[in-house]
Parts: sequence; C-alpha cells; structure tokens
Amino acid sequence: MTTRQPRLEIEYCTQCRWLLRAGWTAQELLTTFTVELGEVALIPGTGGVFDVRLDGETVWSRAEQGGFPDLAELKRAVRDRVAPGRDLGHTDRRRPS
Repeated sequence: MTTRQPRLEIEYCTQCRWLLRAGWTAQELLTTFTVELGEVALIPGTGGVFDVRLDGETVWSRAEQGGFPDLAELKRAVRDRVAPGRDLGHTDRRRPS
C-alpha cells in the first residue's frame, strides 16, 4: 500500500481516552485541507501523548507545548507547510492579541 503525501499523523493517548479529540482534530484538518493533505492517520499511544506530525516533522507536541493545540493555531501551522500563502479566512483574522 502506498502512503499518500503529505501524511499527517495524530498520535493520541488511549489511556486518557483522547480518541474523540484526535478524531475531531483530524476531521477539522481534512475539512480545511481537502486537497492539500494526502492522508491523515490516527495512531494510538500511551503516556499522555498528543502529537501532530506532518511527514514525520512534529507540528504540535503536548509534552513540549503543554496542553492541546488551539485549532486555529494548528491550522495555520499546517497551512504554512502544505499551502504557504493560502488565506484561511476567519482563522487567519482571529489571531489572539
């Protein structure tokens, strides 16, 4: 089976029951980046992990950044890698001050 590129991975903690959060995050990213993402994978993990990686590069790590990613911030980070210069509409205009 061939992996479609770019591949976005969301590794989530099964012990913490974060599958729904990972699924929701995946859904939001797939809805925003309908043609830019080749695939999104949900990867079960343990130990409080919630990491988002794009082609092996960490975009968000709960251990490093603390907590969960703000969805608008995560969308901008993914956009900067898969569709630089693309306007994300209200997501770009609602930056925290």
